[in-house]
Amino acid sequence: MTGHRLVLVGGGHTHVQVIRALAERPEPGVAVTLVTDRLLTPYSGMLPGHVAGLYGHDQMHIDLARLAGVSGARLVTSAGAGIDRARRVLFTGDGSSVPYDTLSLNVGVTPDLSGIVGAGRHGIPVKPIGEFLASLEELLAAAAGPDGPRRVVLVGGGAAGVELALALHARLGRLDPRGQPFRIAIATGNGLVSTLNPGVRQRVRSALARHGVEVHDDFRVVEIDGAGVRARDGRFLPADAVLVSTAARAPAWLAGTGLATDAGGFVLTTPQLTSIGDPAVFAVGDCATPSGDPMPKAGVFAVRQGAALTMNLRRRARGEALVPHRQSKTYLTILMTGDGSAIAGRGGWFAVEGRWVWRWKDWIDQRFMKRFNAFRR
Repeated sequence: MTGHRLVLVGGGHTHVQVIRALAERPEPGVAVTLVTDRLLTPYSGMLPGHVAGLYGHDQMHIDLARLAGVSGARLVTSAGAGIDRARRVLFTGDGSSVPYDTLSLNVGVTPDLSGIVGAGRHGIPVKPIGEFLASLEELLAAAAGPDGPRRVVLVGGGAAGVELALALHARLGRLDPRGQPFRIAIATGNGLVSTLNPGVRQRVRSALARHGVEVHDDFRVVEIDGAGVRARDGRFLPADAVLVSTAARAPAWLAGTGLATDAGGFVLTTPQLTSIGDPAVFAVGDCATPSGDPMPKAGVFAVRQGAALTMNLRRRARGEALVPHRQSKTYLTILMTGDGSAIAGRGGWFAVEGRWVWRWKDWIDQRFMKRFNAFRR
């Protein structure tokens, strides 16, 4: 078979694996095009380490231009903006048209601040990570000044909120506050790392207490203003800077594609990772929701989809039946605590903590990044 046009929209955790795999073992007749407006893609697993000052900017980013170049993929430097599914054409933000035989979406999420009054003006969304990093640099620069922010609140008690709170504590602790200490707090309406097992939750609370990070439970934030955050029950928490790591939604342009989506606008997919109703369109990572089996929006699932997506893209190009991707409900979570240690958990009972756990996480993350930034065909 010749002339099969595979178009990958977005350079997320799943698509970088596809690009590398098809470069290592090319599929006869398949021409790969990567469409992205972001030439550096951040690896979410290293974000807390970067915030803590342990990784530089380059260490936590995959250079998509380099990866595409060494892999022989065509690069279109624009964002996806629409799809004509009848003609099988992708439209980009700069007005270009990219024809495809198979299209795959790995375009991430955008922040959903609609449930919090004032969040768009006064909050700093954690996703997308690229935009958050720019805001982070501004925050750190301001915090270094004598009149800079001293009270930082993280909205959201999930893994991201916990790690960022501890990472900021470590990073800000190395600044000279001119006699005015920094205060870090977490405001959570759904408990701390509520999806993880009791052993992890206990260790997380202990780590936060050890580092003086305040935890405000049952604090469902409904408003953010220039002075702090307000809970639904009226409580007010003063803050000079507010980071929001709660809800996210799918990129708005997906709504106009006619693809089946869930209530959040995320593309509904089959077990084979194709969109429901259109086998020519795949969707993976945070922008997709497996129909009937929704999973948390976490980078670990996007990473796990890499091999399955690659296999089914090959099979579609060959005209073969696709294979279901069976996603395990249990997964390893490792949370850095910012002090050279980390907490790991899996399933309903496994929970450990120590410096060796941080070294383990660092090894996993560094190995993942090396697969792409050091790749040579």
